[in-house]
Amino acid sequence: MRKTFPVLLILLSGVLLLCRPERAAEAVRDGLALCAGTVIPSLFPFFVVVSLLLKLGLADCLQGIFAPLMRPLFRMRGVCALPLLTGLLGGYPAGVRAAAELYHTGQLNQQEAELLLGFCDNCGPAFLMGYVGAGILGSANAGLWLYLIHSASALLTGVILCRIQRDRGPGLLRNSLPVRAAAFPQALTESVSGALASMLQICGFVVLFRVLAALLPEGTPGLGALEMVSGIAGLVPGQTGFLSAAAIVGWGGLSVHCQAMAVAAPEGLSFRWHWAGKTVQAVISVILAAAVWRGFFS
Repeated sequence: MRKTFPVLLILLSGVLLLCRPERAAEAVRDGLALCAGTVIPSLFPFFVVVSLLLKLGLADCLQGIFAPLMRPLFRMRGVCALPLLTGLLGGYPAGVRAAAELYHTGQLNQQEAELLLGFCDNCGPAFLMGYVGAGILGSANAGLWLYLIHSASALLTGVILCRIQRDRGPGLLRNSLPVRAAAFPQALTESVSGALASMLQICGFVVLFRVLAALLPEGTPGLGALEMVSGIAGLVPGQTGFLSAAAIVGWGGLSVHCQAMAVAAPEGLSFRWHWAGKTVQAVISVILAAAVWRGFFS
């Protein structure tokens, strides 16, 4: 049964591709344009900078700076703030890549990294304020509120998950951090090549899910659960659109989840907290959005 359902979905997708080749081709062009115009410009610099700073020894500095914030809120070490901040500023899936890289270099243990996946994979401010707010909902103010809601729901989700999962695994001693930072030329070349490989995987999923979304009939309910941008594009200004946008962005869509898996799964990290976290974040986002709408828009 586990194999039968995916095979049927693949066969159905193949039939739809044969029936709607023009729409599929147009979706590929749209997906590539989205990658070139939005995904790569917003994510690639973040990937390079964060990776470069980590290879040069930034994680050691974060231990003390963010410990007063991370310990009472999430019961985590200060270094765990980097994936959270990267996700909130850089967008999907910059936070996940930061967590995976910290785990790869031995600066996070497995329990910490997997728990962070539940609330560090977030949408960036440019997309919410520019595309969703000003472009779709017709209000930059609505986009700003959506970003604040999204950020607050991510933090609340982290607080909840960190209270549920108390096990942080074996503690990492200070001397478990890299003793010597990499030389700048080596760090730069490794950061650029690693970021480029991640971008190719992410863009591949963006194009694939744009095609799948385009093959579905127009107005298909729950389209945002499959592909976030396509689901957002079908919204209209108003309370329903505002609440729906909060839910769709909080969940992220299967395309976003696959992008996150592409950069973190090779490290052997489980995604059980990621799925749980995005579900909780979507629910919290709708609750906060309803309160904001009643208080500031109605």
